[in-house]
Amino acid sequence: MTGKLSSKPVYDLEERTFIFAKDVRLFVKTLPYSIANEKDGRQLIKASGSVGANYREANESLSKRDFLMRVKISRKEAKESGYWLRLIHETNSINNKEALKLHKESIELKKILSSIIEKSK
Repeated sequence: MTGKLSSKPVYDLEERTFIFAKDVRLFVKTLPYSIANEKDGRQLIKASGSVGANYREANESLSKRDFLMRVKISRKEAKESGYWLRLIHETNSINNKEALKLHKESIELKKILSSIIEKSK
């Protein structure tokens, strides 16, 4: 499945986290070059990819404890992604709606993952 976050919602969380990581990479490519954008973009790319990678690992876990640990890591990475997106948005003079959409998606993913953690306890 392909598409931007602005298209109809994706309910498969593995696919949704993949789209988030992909859209982050496409967004980072549009940033003007600066040392700050390069460093922040790398951090953002790592965190956004880790959201989905850890969620997939959780789905393959062998125990409830391992599942919870992986989902907590995924939630932490979603929160970190939001941090980097906000920082990039607020330190660039461009008015970028894509940064705001991605920031909103990182918050939504964090909330979904928090709900999964609470229901799994």
